[in-house]
Amino acid sequence: MKILISADMEGATGVTWPADVLPGTPQWERCRSMFTSDVNAAVLGFFDGGADEVVVNEAHWTMRNLLLERLDERTEMLTGRHKPLSMVEGVQHGDVDGIAFVGYHAGAGMEGVLAHTYLANQITGVWLNDVRASEGLLNARVVAEYGVPVVLVTGDDVACEDALGYAPGAPKVAVKDHVSRYAAVCRTPSRTASDIRAAARTGAALAVRHEPVDAGPFTVAVEFDAEHLAAACTVVPGVARVAERRISYTHTTMYEAIRTFKAVTTIASAAVEEQYG
Repeated sequence: MKILISADMEGATGVTWPADVLPGTPQWERCRSMFTSDVNAAVLGFFDGGADEVVVNEAHWTMRNLLLERLDERTEMLTGRHKPLSMVEGVQHGDVDGIAFVGYHAGAGMEGVLAHTYLANQITGVWLNDVRASEGLLNARVVAEYGVPVVLVTGDDVACEDALGYAPGAPKVAVKDHVSRYAAVCRTPSRTASDIRAAARTGAALAVRHEPVDAGPFTVAVEFDAEHLAAACTVVPGVARVAERRISYTHTTMYEAIRTFKAVTTIASAAVEEQYG
């Protein structure tokens, strides 16, 4: 049994504000340890549950945040940016039996601690076939095309509630309770590590590959906080401006849809000019 862990940071234990996840800040350096603790707890739990192999895909910002030296020696970590499937890179090779979303968060325009979708601020909402979408939902639809079930979700309580829509049967661990975008009631790392390890052990039993799900076509709509970002994204083939601050595109597979989304967010990020966005 092979488990892939997609590890994001905004939903990690103790994280509540931007400096906690911004590489290079003192707070980020401190929170890296708690982020690593969450991921390692999942690794241990999956091995407890019978996994033969666990691979961690770093999925936050620079994708160089986890402390490799603190992970269980049986695991391996994929670190660094510019991966074909970004947050779920590795799922496409046909040997993954289950995937865990660790440190996930709510989507842009939703309640939730540091809620966003790919970009920290410029995106105000994403919809997949008219359903408001988080990174969890988008990634769950991608992995379903490869026959891989989501077997664990951790994050704040809002992220866990969101996961009921895309992974209803997967164990979920709320490491903190949302108060505002920048505040939460947090559990201690020792407590969350215990909870995550137990949930991963349970989730391992769900790591059974299924037939690939062909649910297309997929229409993705993205709304930005400034009209020029929507205009900039129309250079991507197939992307059309459908409102002053909104673009849309349709693909037959989620693989194509998520790769176009990656291109759209890269262009939008590059089109931001300091304070005026």
